Amino acid sequence: MTAALPTSLTISTPPWHPLTPIWQATPEQIQTGIPHSQLAPPWQMLLLGDGSPTRILQVLTGKPTVVDVVDMSAIAFSTDQAPSVLEQIPGPRLRRQVWLRNGDQRLAYATSWWESSHVDEYLQNRSLPIWTSLGQLKTELYRDVLGLQYGNSPELEAAFNQKGPFWGRYYLFWHNGVPLTLIYEVFSPKLSRFLGPIAGDV
Repeated sequence: MTAALPTSLTISTPPWHPLTPIWQATPEQIQTGIPHSQLAPPWQMLLLGDGSPTRILQVLTGKPTVVDVVDMSAIAFSTDQAPSVLEQIPGPRLRRQVWLRNGDQRLAYATSWWESSHVDEYLQNRSLPIWTSLGQLKTELYRDVLGLQYGNSPELEAAFNQKGPFWGRYYLFWHNGVPLTLIYEVFSPKLSRFLGPIAGDV
């Protein structure tokens, strides 16, 4: 009989890039919105809405959103320094990291976690945006936004070539009443070109 791996097991994989939060929204704020002086309405629609970010970026820029897959790591039962809701995704798990870009401009960063046995089923072409892959399968989904953060990341400053802090969010995709994947996204301030000013500081 094989012993279960501990959830605290350390796995040697490339790091992912969470924000170090300065501010985090409450569950009520995620549902009702936050003051416009803190985050302008167009940005709230991007961060708190239930639309596909790859689709939104394509509509905003008028150009296809290119997805650069930079990491597909088996993390077994590791908590991976992810939001605690990762526990709702059964293990063993796989972590996927991507950049969303328009031309040579990186506009967003995303990390997702999947039950390893489901990856091939739902991401048949792993270079496609998640929403495109699931759309091709006609998968019915519910996007449950659980976290909204404003914070710093030196790695994302370098990647976006922009000074922080940045706005990010995380959410669960539900399918048939079961959590399918946890997704963590951070957006570049360069999107102000299309969305307008982010608004006042926190």
